[in-house]
Amino acid sequence: MAQPRGFIDAQLLHHVCRLCKAIYGLKQAPRAWYNELATFLISQQFVNSKADTSLFIYNHDGIIAYFLIDVDDLLLTGNNGRFLSSFITALSSRFSVKDMGSLHYFLGVEVLPTSTGLILS
Repeated sequence: MAQPRGFIDAQLLHHVCRLCKAIYGLKQAPRAWYNELATFLISQQFVNSKADTSLFIYNHDGIIAYFLIDVDDLLLTGNNGRFLSSFITALSSRFSVKDMGSLHYFLGVEVLPTSTGLILS
C-alpha cells in the first residue's frame, strides 16, 4: 500500500488511507457487497443455508421463500406472492435491483413452468 498521489504526507510516509467503504473494482468489493446483502437478508429473517452459502431461506408462519445469489444474479421464489412483493420492495429500497420477471434461464439451465411444477433443461 502507498499513499495516493496528491495526498502524500511527508511527515508520515509509512501511513496509508483507511477506506470507510469498499470501492467498486477492488478485489474485496464482491465480498463487501455479499456481506452487505447477507446482513440485509438476515435482518429480514432469512437464514443462510449451511450446505450452500449463496442460498438464503425464509420459513415463517407457513411462508417459505428461497433467495439464491450467483455473482450479480439473484433468484427469488416462494409460496406467497404477497410476501415476495413486499420483500422485493424492501430489497429495492436498500439495493439497486432490476426485476427481470419470470425465470427463463439461470446458470445456463432453461426453466419451463408447467401446471405441476418446473422442468429444468
